[in-house]
Amino acid sequence: MVQPTTLGEFIVENQKDFPFATGELSQLLTSIRLAAKVVNREINKAGLADILGAMGSENIQGEAQQKLDIMANDTFMRALRSMGQVCGVASEEEEHFVAFDDDIHSDARYVVLMDPLDGSSNIDVNVSVGTIFSIYRRTTPAGSAVELKDFLQPGDAQIAAGYVVYGSSTMLVYTTGNGVNGFTLDPSIGVFCLSHPDMQIPQDGKIYSVNEGNYVHFPEGVKRYIKYCQEFDEATNRPYTSRYIGSLVSDFHRNLIKGGVYLYPTGTMAPKGKLRLLYECNPLAFIVEQAGGMATDGTRRIMEIAPDELHQRVPCFIGSPLMVETAHAFLRKYEN
Repeated sequence: MVQPTTLGEFIVENQKDFPFATGELSQLLTSIRLAAKVVNREINKAGLADILGAMGSENIQGEAQQKLDIMANDTFMRALRSMGQVCGVASEEEEHFVAFDDDIHSDARYVVLMDPLDGSSNIDVNVSVGTIFSIYRRTTPAGSAVELKDFLQPGDAQIAAGYVVYGSSTMLVYTTGNGVNGFTLDPSIGVFCLSHPDMQIPQDGKIYSVNEGNYVHFPEGVKRYIKYCQEFDEATNRPYTSRYIGSLVSDFHRNLIKGGVYLYPTGTMAPKGKLRLLYECNPLAFIVEQAGGMATDGTRRIMEIAPDELHQRVPCFIGSPLMVETAHAFLRKYEN
């Protein structure tokens, strides 16, 4: 029986893709892998360990913080701080970036941006949640203090991005700009094993994912596209199937495998969109493009947007390219 490739083995085997990194990026990915396993363990015993429910506080996004949000944020912070490759981390749960300015990190060359627990409001009802991360090389000189501009880089500057989905099985999916690979956690031995090599999103699909509860607030082009998805047309295999979990990682992961489009447009409830450019849109855009898909804000590639602030929000249309292009056509046709 052929033994599956483990994530650790895969990372080491592919170090050659980054000759400039001298193994540092591999060590950084290893620390993320370890943190993901700790978070997975805590999620699996959440109902038994009094870490379900709200903290009674809000994060910088104005969202109620769950106990698991805090646990996941602290776990990833500790894991990244324990290694010497990272000089700073920006988290969706923190108002400001966190600088690692002690001696061990004095020559660190990387910054990490993350949503430590996406979809955490679903935890109480046992729905899949996830972690999203993005890695950049700092723009300021190594040895100097990390600055805000190190984090405010366009998505095209990412050197790695990935997500972990904690579901019926736990999967870590990531890219370093050389394709997308998925690893499933074998709980019997506590190891991520390569299960989805060279992932490719179908060029077209039959799934659309959008919070239709906000329908009345959407731009006219989005409303018309949703109606297009719902209409019967045998030639184009419509109507499509509506699937919306309310956990971005889970919705994205399903569409990546099966083909589909995820929409979070502008609207009166979210005038600039709801998703965060740096913590959610950029890393998933990097992954979907590496898998042959598209990610835009309705007009521009997500990864070309120059960020202005850490917690910047943007509209997002991401998934199978033919579906994203069709949504664009409706946006152009019914542009205000």
